[in-house]
Amino acid sequence: MSLIEHIYEFRRRLGYALIALVLGGILGFLWFSNRVGSIPSLGELVTGPYCQIPEDMRYPRGGECQLLQTVPFEAFMIQMKVGLTAGAVLFAPVWIYQFWAFIAPGLYSKERKYALTFVGLASMLFAGGALLAYFMAPHALEILTTFGGGEFATWFTGDKYISFVLSLLIIFGVSFELPLLIIMLNRVGVVRYQMLKKWRRGIIMIMFVFAAFVTPADPFSMIALALALCVLFEISLQVTRFHDRKLDKQRGTEGWEDLADDEAAPFEYTPSSIDDEPRGGTRTDDVT
Repeated sequence: MSLIEHIYEFRRRLGYALIALVLGGILGFLWFSNRVGSIPSLGELVTGPYCQIPEDMRYPRGGECQLLQTVPFEAFMIQMKVGLTAGAVLFAPVWIYQFWAFIAPGLYSKERKYALTFVGLASMLFAGGALLAYFMAPHALEILTTFGGGEFATWFTGDKYISFVLSLLIIFGVSFELPLLIIMLNRVGVVRYQMLKKWRRGIIMIMFVFAAFVTPADPFSMIALALALCVLFEISLQVTRFHDRKLDKQRGTEGWEDLADDEAAPFEYTPSSIDDEPRGGTRTDDVT
Protein backbone atom coordinates (compact mmCIF):
# COMPACT_ATOMS: atom_id res chain seq x y z
CA MET A 1 0.00 0.00 0.00
CA SER A 2 1.15 3.52 -0.73
CA LEU A 3 1.36 6.22 1.93
CA ILE A 4 -1.94 7.79 0.90
CA GLU A 5 -3.60 4.36 0.99
CA HIS A 6 -2.31 3.85 4.53
CA ILE A 7 -3.78 7.22 5.52
CA TYR A 8 -7.14 6.30 4.00
CA GLU A 9 -7.06 2.94 5.80
CA PHE A 10 -6.27 4.64 9.12
CA ARG A 11 -9.09 7.12 8.59
CA ARG A 12 -11.53 4.27 7.87
CA ARG A 13 -10.48 2.29 10.95
CA LEU A 14 -10.59 5.40 13.11
CA GLY A 15 -14.10 6.17 11.86
CA TYR A 16 -15.31 2.69 12.78
CA ALA A 17 -13.74 3.02 16.23
CA LEU A 18 -15.42 6.39 16.83
CA ILE A 19 -18.78 5.00 15.71
CA ALA A 20 -18.37 2.14 18.22
CA LEU A 21 -17.56 4.64 20.99
CA VAL A 22 -20.58 6.79 20.13
CA LEU A 23 -22.93 3.78 20.08
CA GLY A 24 -21.47 2.58 23.37
CA GLY A 25 -21.93 6.04 24.87
CA ILE A 26 -25.59 6.13 23.83
CA LEU A 27 -26.24 2.70 25.34
CA GLY A 28 -24.37 3.68 28.49
CA PHE A 29 -26.39 6.90 28.75
CA LEU A 30 -29.65 4.94 28.55
CA TRP A 31 -28.38 2.26 30.91
CA PHE A 32 -27.59 4.88 33.56
CA SER A 33 -31.28 5.25 34.50
CA ASN A 34 -32.70 1.91 33.36
CA ARG A 35 -32.28 -1.65 34.52
CA VAL A 36 -31.48 -4.40 32.01
CA GLY A 37 -33.43 -7.38 33.31
CA SER A 38 -31.92 -8.38 36.63
CA ILE A 39 -28.82 -6.24 35.99
CA PRO A 40 -28.86 -3.03 38.09
CA SER A 41 -28.78 0.31 36.33
CA LEU A 42 -25.44 2.01 35.81
CA GLY A 43 -26.46 4.74 38.26
CA GLU A 44 -27.10 2.14 40.95
CA LEU A 45 -23.73 0.54 40.33
CA VAL A 46 -21.92 3.88 40.52
CA THR A 47 -23.68 5.06 43.68
CA GLY A 48 -23.40 1.63 45.30
CA PRO A 49 -20.26 2.42 47.37
CA TYR A 50 -21.82 5.66 48.65
CA CYS A 51 -25.10 3.96 49.54
CA GLN A 52 -23.24 1.41 51.68
CA ILE A 53 -22.25 4.17 54.10
CA PRO A 54 -24.38 3.84 57.27
CA GLU A 55 -27.60 5.85 57.02
CA ASP A 56 -26.88 7.85 60.16
CA MET A 57 -23.75 9.21 58.47
CA ARG A 58 -25.47 10.33 55.25
CA TYR A 59 -27.49 13.45 54.60
CA PRO A 60 -30.42 13.59 54.84
CA ARG A 61 -30.05 11.25 57.80
CA GLY A 62 -31.99 8.04 57.26
CA GLY A 63 -33.24 9.33 53.93
CA GLU A 64 -32.92 8.03 50.39
CA CYS A 65 -29.41 7.51 49.00
CA GLN A 66 -28.94 10.35 46.50
CA LEU A 67 -26.07 12.51 45.29
CA LEU A 68 -26.25 16.30 45.40
CA GLN A 69 -26.61 18.43 42.26
CA THR A 70 -25.32 21.97 42.80
CA VAL A 71 -25.38 23.47 39.27
CA PRO A 72 -27.79 23.12 36.33
CA PHE A 73 -27.15 20.21 33.98
CA GLU A 74 -24.66 18.66 36.40
CA ALA A 75 -26.68 15.42 36.50
CA PHE A 76 -26.87 15.38 32.70
CA MET A 77 -23.11 15.84 32.30
CA ILE A 78 -22.40 13.14 34.90
CA GLN A 79 -24.77 10.73 33.18
CA MET A 80 -23.11 11.43 29.83
CA LYS A 81 -19.56 11.05 31.24
CA VAL A 82 -20.34 7.80 33.03
CA GLY A 83 -22.27 6.52 30.01
CA LEU A 84 -19.36 7.23 27.65
CA THR A 85 -16.94 5.52 30.01
CA ALA A 86 -19.12 2.43 30.34
CA GLY A 87 -19.74 2.37 26.59
CA ALA A 88 -16.02 2.54 25.87
CA VAL A 89 -15.46 -0.45 28.17
CA LEU A 90 -18.34 -2.49 26.76
CA PHE A 91 -17.38 -1.80 23.13
CA ALA A 92 -13.64 -2.15 23.78
CA PRO A 93 -13.35 -5.32 21.61
CA VAL A 94 -14.77 -3.39 18.64
CA TRP A 95 -12.57 -0.29 18.69
CA ILE A 96 -9.47 -2.23 19.80
CA TYR A 97 -9.98 -4.58 16.87
CA GLN A 98 -10.00 -1.62 14.45
CA PHE A 99 -6.55 -0.51 15.58
CA TRP A 100 -5.38 -4.10 15.59
CA ALA A 101 -6.61 -4.60 12.01
CA PHE A 102 -4.61 -1.52 10.98
CA ILE A 103 -1.25 -2.60 12.45
CA ALA A 104 -1.55 -6.41 12.12
CA PRO A 105 -0.61 -6.61 8.41
CA GLY A 106 2.79 -5.09 9.25
CA LEU A 107 3.63 -7.66 11.94
CA TYR A 108 5.14 -11.12 11.74
CA SER A 109 3.12 -14.05 13.06
CA LYS A 110 5.27 -14.24 16.22
CA GLU A 111 4.79 -10.51 16.84
CA ARG A 112 1.04 -10.88 16.40
CA LYS A 113 0.97 -13.66 18.98
CA TYR A 114 2.88 -11.56 21.49
CA ALA A 115 0.70 -8.51 20.83
CA LEU A 116 -2.53 -10.47 21.29
CA THR A 117 -1.20 -12.01 24.50
CA PHE A 118 -0.17 -8.59 25.78
CA VAL A 119 -3.55 -6.99 25.04
CA GLY A 120 -5.45 -9.89 26.58
CA LEU A 121 -3.41 -9.97 29.78
CA ALA A 122 -3.42 -6.17 30.09
CA SER A 123 -7.22 -6.10 29.79
CA MET A 124 -7.69 -8.82 32.42
CA LEU A 125 -5.25 -7.18 34.84
CA PHE A 126 -6.90 -3.79 34.44
CA ALA A 127 -10.35 -5.29 34.98
CA GLY A 128 -9.10 -7.12 38.08
CA GLY A 129 -7.66 -3.91 39.53
CA ALA A 130 -10.85 -1.98 38.80
CA LEU A 131 -13.00 -4.65 40.47
CA LEU A 132 -10.80 -4.63 43.56
CA ALA A 133 -11.09 -0.83 43.73
CA TYR A 134 -14.89 -1.01 43.42
CA PHE A 135 -15.15 -3.43 46.35
CA MET A 136 -12.70 -1.38 48.41
CA ALA A 137 -14.45 1.95 47.76
CA PRO A 138 -17.26 1.48 50.37
CA HIS A 139 -14.73 0.73 53.11
CA ALA A 140 -12.59 3.70 52.08
CA LEU A 141 -15.60 6.04 52.10
CA GLU A 142 -16.79 4.74 55.45
CA ILE A 143 -13.39 5.38 57.01
CA LEU A 144 -13.02 8.81 55.42
CA THR A 145 -16.47 9.92 56.61
CA THR A 146 -15.78 9.00 60.24
CA PHE A 147 -13.52 12.01 60.74
CA GLY A 148 -15.06 15.01 62.47
CA GLY A 149 -16.39 13.29 65.58
CA GLY A 150 -19.96 13.03 64.30
CA GLU A 151 -20.26 16.76 63.66
CA PHE A 152 -20.56 16.27 59.89
CA ALA A 153 -23.01 14.46 57.65
CA THR A 154 -21.85 13.17 54.26
CA TRP A 155 -23.64 14.40 51.16
CA PHE A 156 -21.38 14.17 48.14
CA THR A 157 -21.87 16.33 45.08
CA GLY A 158 -22.29 14.22 41.98
CA ASP A 159 -19.26 15.57 40.14
CA LYS A 160 -16.83 15.17 43.05
CA TYR A 161 -18.08 11.69 43.92
CA ILE A 162 -17.97 10.37 40.34
CA SER A 163 -14.47 11.78 39.88
CA PHE A 164 -13.37 10.06 43.09
CA VAL A 165 -14.76 6.66 42.05
CA LEU A 166 -13.42 6.81 38.47
CA SER A 167 -9.99 7.94 39.69
CA LEU A 168 -9.88 5.04 42.14
CA LEU A 169 -10.82 2.54 39.42
CA ILE A 170 -8.19 3.89 37.02
CA ILE A 171 -5.45 3.99 39.67
CA PHE A 172 -6.03 0.37 40.70
CA GLY A 173 -6.42 -0.79 37.10
CA VAL A 174 -3.21 0.85 35.88
CA SER A 175 -1.28 -0.31 38.96
CA PHE A 176 -2.20 -3.91 38.18
CA GLU A 177 -0.20 -3.66 34.93
CA LEU A 178 3.03 -3.88 36.98
CA PRO A 179 3.67 -7.64 36.48
CA LEU A 180 3.12 -7.33 32.74
CA LEU A 181 5.65 -4.50 32.58
CA ILE A 182 8.23 -6.55 34.52
CA ILE A 183 7.75 -9.60 32.30
CA MET A 184 8.11 -7.47 29.14
CA LEU A 185 11.34 -5.90 30.39
CA ASN A 186 12.65 -9.35 31.24
CA ARG A 187 11.75 -10.71 27.81
CA VAL A 188 13.73 -7.99 26.04
CA GLY A 189 16.70 -8.44 28.37
CA VAL A 190 16.50 -5.19 30.36
CA VAL A 191 16.06 -6.85 33.77
CA ARG A 192 16.86 -10.36 34.95
CA TYR A 193 15.59 -12.51 37.80
CA GLN A 194 18.75 -12.17 39.90
CA MET A 195 18.57 -8.38 39.64
CA LEU A 196 14.89 -8.30 40.67
CA LYS A 197 15.55 -10.74 43.51
CA LYS A 198 18.33 -8.52 44.80
CA TRP A 199 16.06 -5.44 44.66
CA ARG A 200 12.99 -7.21 46.09
CA ARG A 201 12.90 -5.42 49.45
CA GLY A 202 13.40 -2.01 47.90
CA ILE A 203 10.71 -2.65 45.28
CA ILE A 204 8.23 -3.77 47.95
CA MET A 205 8.92 -0.63 49.98
CA ILE A 206 8.43 1.51 46.86
CA MET A 207 5.09 -0.20 46.17
CA PHE A 208 3.85 0.59 49.69
CA VAL A 209 4.94 4.23 49.31
CA PHE A 210 3.27 4.38 45.89
CA ALA A 211 0.03 2.94 47.30
CA ALA A 212 0.09 5.51 50.11
CA PHE A 213 0.37 8.38 47.63
CA VAL A 214 -2.18 7.33 44.99
CA THR A 215 -4.97 6.02 47.23
CA PRO A 216 -7.28 8.11 49.44
CA ALA A 217 -6.18 8.92 52.97
CA ASP A 218 -7.37 5.66 54.49
CA PRO A 219 -5.21 2.69 55.45
CA PHE A 220 -7.66 0.09 54.15
CA SER A 221 -7.38 0.87 50.43
CA MET A 222 -3.64 1.58 50.74
CA ILE A 223 -2.94 -1.82 52.30
CA ALA A 224 -5.23 -3.57 49.81
CA LEU A 225 -3.44 -2.03 46.82
CA ALA A 226 0.04 -2.58 48.27
CA LEU A 227 -0.61 -6.23 49.12
CA ALA A 228 -2.14 -6.89 45.70
CA LEU A 229 0.91 -5.33 44.03
CA CYS A 230 3.23 -7.45 46.17
CA VAL A 231 1.41 -10.65 45.15
CA LEU A 232 1.51 -9.67 41.47
CA PHE A 233 5.19 -8.78 41.76
CA GLU A 234 6.01 -12.19 43.25
CA ILE A 235 4.11 -13.90 40.42
CA SER A 236 6.00 -11.92 37.79
CA LEU A 237 9.26 -12.64 39.63
CA GLN A 238 8.70 -16.38 39.31
CA VAL A 239 7.83 -16.00 35.63
CA THR A 240 11.14 -14.19 35.04
CA ARG A 241 12.92 -16.93 37.02
CA PHE A 242 11.67 -19.69 34.72
CA HIS A 243 12.37 -17.59 31.62
CA ASP A 244 15.96 -16.85 32.66
CA ARG A 245 16.55 -20.48 33.55
CA LYS A 246 15.36 -21.55 30.12
CA LEU A 247 17.45 -18.86 28.43
CA ASP A 248 20.60 -19.83 30.36
CA LYS A 249 20.11 -23.47 29.43
CA GLN A 250 19.78 -22.51 25.77
CA ARG A 251 22.91 -20.35 25.91
CA GLY A 252 24.84 -23.19 27.54
CA THR A 253 23.71 -25.67 24.90
CA GLU A 254 24.79 -23.37 22.06
CA GLY A 255 28.12 -22.61 23.73
CA TRP A 256 27.59 -18.88 24.28
CA GLU A 257 28.54 -18.94 27.98
CA ASP A 258 32.13 -20.06 27.20
CA LEU A 259 32.80 -17.12 24.90
CA ALA A 260 34.80 -14.08 25.93
CA ASP A 261 33.20 -10.65 25.79
CA ASP A 262 35.18 -9.72 22.66
CA GLU A 263 34.67 -13.09 20.92
CA ALA A 264 32.02 -13.54 18.27
CA ALA A 265 29.26 -16.03 18.90
CA PRO A 266 29.06 -19.06 16.55
CA PHE A 267 26.95 -18.13 13.60
CA GLU A 268 26.28 -20.29 10.60
CA TYR A 269 24.72 -18.87 7.49
CA THR A 270 23.73 -20.88 4.47
CA PRO A 271 22.72 -18.68 1.53
CA SER A 272 19.46 -19.50 -0.10
CA SER A 273 19.23 -20.47 -3.74
CA ILE A 274 17.93 -17.04 -4.63
CA ASP A 275 21.29 -15.54 -3.66
CA ASP A 276 22.94 -17.50 -6.48
CA GLU A 277 20.60 -16.09 -9.11
CA PRO A 278 21.66 -13.07 -11.16
CA ARG A 279 20.08 -9.74 -10.35
CA GLY A 280 18.87 -9.23 -13.91
CA GLY A 281 18.57 -11.01 -17.18
CA THR A 282 17.79 -14.67 -17.86
CA ARG A 283 19.50 -17.64 -16.24
CA THR A 284 21.53 -19.70 -18.70
CA ASP A 285 20.03 -22.99 -17.56
CA ASP A 286 16.55 -21.67 -18.37
CA VAL A 287 17.47 -21.20 -22.01
CA THR A 288 16.56 -24.17 -24.15
